[in-house]
Amino acid sequence: MVIDYLSPDYEVVRNQQRCIACRVCERQCANEVHSYDPDLKVMKSDDSKCVNCHRCVALCPTHALKIVKNNDTFKINANWTNEAISEIFRQAGTGGVLLSSMGNPQPYPIYWDKILINASQVTNPSIDPLREPMETRTFLGKRPDKLERNADGSLKTDNPYPNLELSVPIMFSAMSYGSISYNAHESLARAAQELGIYYNTGEGGLHEDFYKYGSHTIVQVASGRFGVHKDYLEAGAAIEIKIGQGAKPGIGGHLPGEKIVGDISRTRMIPEGSDAISPAPHHDIYSIEDLRQLVYSLKEATAYKKPIIVKIAAVHNVAAIASGIARSGADIIAIDGYRGGTGAAPTRIRDNVGIPIELALAAVDERLRQEHIRNNVSIVVGGTIRNSADIVKAIALGADAVYIGTSALLALGCHLCRTCQSGKCNWGIATQRPDLVKRLNPEIGYRRLVNLVSAWKHEIMEMMGGMGINSIEALRGNRLMLRGIGLTEKELQILGIKHAGE
Repeated sequence: MVIDYLSPDYEVVRNQQRCIACRVCERQCANEVHSYDPDLKVMKSDDSKCVNCHRCVALCPTHALKIVKNNDTFKINANWTNEAISEIFRQAGTGGVLLSSMGNPQPYPIYWDKILINASQVTNPSIDPLREPMETRTFLGKRPDKLERNADGSLKTDNPYPNLELSVPIMFSAMSYGSISYNAHESLARAAQELGIYYNTGEGGLHEDFYKYGSHTIVQVASGRFGVHKDYLEAGAAIEIKIGQGAKPGIGGHLPGEKIVGDISRTRMIPEGSDAISPAPHHDIYSIEDLRQLVYSLKEATAYKKPIIVKIAAVHNVAAIASGIARSGADIIAIDGYRGGTGAAPTRIRDNVGIPIELALAAVDERLRQEHIRNNVSIVVGGTIRNSADIVKAIALGADAVYIGTSALLALGCHLCRTCQSGKCNWGIATQRPDLVKRLNPEIGYRRLVNLVSAWKHEIMEMMGGMGINSIEALRGNRLMLRGIGLTEKELQILGIKHAGE
């Protein structure tokens, strides 16, 4: 119907003088934007199918292509934006729920960008990480409440609780096999092993080929229990109970049936072609006591050798929830902020539910300290960790480590075209089509991930040195090293930091 016509979001601009009709763009585009007209002997473009992934632009041998934002929009209206009108048209025509992927793109405040880091000057000299010791290792899990010494006066270093040792306070966050490709998972697993950190399986189980990376793997137990069995639990270094995630707090997951093929079907232990729908709640968890029972069931199943993580979304009462989790027997709390990525989520939920990870982290750390149970658990945060400065600020606000997801995918070649739910990822990441999967070379992918984390490690050391701090442990929760800029008194109060100039 003409009433449902929507002008394309993007235009493919082709320089016909440069174009040699080699048809590379046609072969490379999974969305079938480009086609060859044999009569006119020219390439054509269907702008309505373009998602701005830049695959054609990157591979065009004559640089004849560029993608531009279409300026043919509805009449300008500050309230009824082009996006709002288009979404109503789509839903009026289909009666369906709008789906989106990746993180919240709305122009809400990014608190990392409103926090500044302190630096040493005269009386507290800085440290040169190139010439002086600098400790970036950290340990995740329960810690003893006090230091104890041996008979000879030396410190007791044996921790009776299971811990994860990280060479740098960064881990790759949960992305399931099915939502991302085999090659993407291999890249993450190999990089985690080489870096001495961990990657998370997500709720899709663990492919049998990746059991060899188990010592650097966090296995997830979600509400759907996909791929969960004894060998799976024993394979990982830690077990994460996923209660919620930042992109879709309060609801379950959904992997379309067209992605449940071959090894994905076997790994998840569900029939090929069937939708993998995980319910919103765990049907055996309706209280902290129920959560405690699952925590200890998993500890029993793995002989108390693996730390148990409980992952929750950042929501309004997150501090009280975290307090309960800390008393449930969990060793680590993972908190996912409202900008966390996803393979698919209802657009309205992704863009309107949850709170910023910066505020959630500060609130949780402060609550656990006030209740004198901070050492009962470690805190890991995720949801828009974009660079090493974000990591330093997160640790100073109280985190022990961070999860990175979207940043890791960008390192693999993701161009944030935000159409993961379609399964047509032109970069071989969020797809199961064999012809697309092979575009991501895991040999190159894992090396790029190692490069990224290694570069961030150097920058973290430089920033810590500039602050006069020589260990991650000394930085953790050290909010004196932070100052806010352009924040309200209430925001500063929640973050627990002073304004710049104070």
